[in-house]
Amino acid sequence: MKLPSLNVQILLGAVLGIVAGVYFHGLGAEHRLAQAGLYTSGLLGTLFVDLLKMVLVPLVFSSIAVGIANLRQHQQMQRVWVTTLLFFIGSMAIAITLGMAASLYFKPGVGMSMNLFAHAMQDFEAKQMPLPEFFAQFLHGLFMNPFAALAQGNVLAVVMFALMLGVALVMSGERFRQLHQLLQQVLDVTMLIVGWVMRLAPIGIMALLIKLVAGQDIAMLGILAKFVAVVVGTLLLHGIVVLPLILYLFTRMPPVTFWRGAREALVTAFATSSSSATLPVTLRCVSQQLQVKPEIAGFVVPLGATINMDGTALYEAAAALFIANMIGVDLSIAQQLIVFFTAMIAAMGAPGIPSAGMVTMVMVLQSVGLPAEAIAILLPVDRLLDTLRTTMNVQGDMVGSLVVQKLVNSHKAG
Repeated sequence: MKLPSLNVQILLGAVLGIVAGVYFHGLGAEHRLAQAGLYTSGLLGTLFVDLLKMVLVPLVFSSIAVGIANLRQHQQMQRVWVTTLLFFIGSMAIAITLGMAASLYFKPGVGMSMNLFAHAMQDFEAKQMPLPEFFAQFLHGLFMNPFAALAQGNVLAVVMFALMLGVALVMSGERFRQLHQLLQQVLDVTMLIVGWVMRLAPIGIMALLIKLVAGQDIAMLGILAKFVAVVVGTLLLHGIVVLPLILYLFTRMPPVTFWRGAREALVTAFATSSSSATLPVTLRCVSQQLQVKPEIAGFVVPLGATINMDGTALYEAAAALFIANMIGVDLSIAQQLIVFFTAMIAAMGAPGIPSAGMVTMVMVLQSVGLPAEAIAILLPVDRLLDTLRTTMNVQGDMVGSLVVQKLVNSHKAG
């Protein structure tokens, strides 16, 4: 009997995970069956994410170094770099504008009482980080001992070292051809291992979604329903309308073709809530399913997983306006612009791990004088919203790689 395709297996796993999660939630946390089910799904989900993280660092390092080295013509490399950064900044700016516009129009938080969350805010201690300190720490994190970065899994530092190594390989011509070939072999064998890990994806994704759904606080979702609806609606608008429209305008690729090739990565991003953990799957989809050249995919996708965060930027801007509405602060146009730029900087500096946006959210609130402790209000719904915003982050990386390839090719042809 022939098994369904991996795509179908992953979608079935996701559906079963949501159904089982709802069932365990209904049984209650004290029920023995629910406890056994959640323990097992916790083990399987953690194993799947750990396997993806195991191949993450060698994949990022080799794919960026090889991708840069394969762009032998220095002018073409510069064009890929500039086009990629412009796309990332542009797509994040659109996402933040959508999030802020929706929050200003629907005004979630207006009329809500802060007393509902007094206990949560009292128990929560926000880590204070002014913008200058964040910027200094961000720059410091870019450059570190490459062996330490590889050992610690510091993706941003690995990306920076791989970029420098790739440029050095380009500038040296044929002098280090053997090192280039070695890195290519590391990339090939890592992608082979990713293929093996993906065979476990249906089970891993099912387990992660069981844990996510079973752990939701339904009462708190009801209280914050308007805010959740605004964020979810805006994220879906960005993912279903804006990004596919940008893709079609630049590449003429129909949205259905894109989603068919991208769904493995999108479902994995939804389940793991981590752009970094999803990166091996994203790179596999972009290069094998969406036919992006390895040198473009190997540069754009790992860089995007560290600095291109459409969903996170949108969420942080919308959340800042939600908290302002709740405490009765009317932000001026100047303060709204500060939120806009701070959300973009904070999103670019956020690590690609679950709920990383909450770490940088404090900075966005502080930029306009809002209480940092107020993010305790968002914690009960953050994990649920994190699934969608991570999916948008990953979708943005994949759309970016296709757009960059088209623009670079059209420039070369011209």
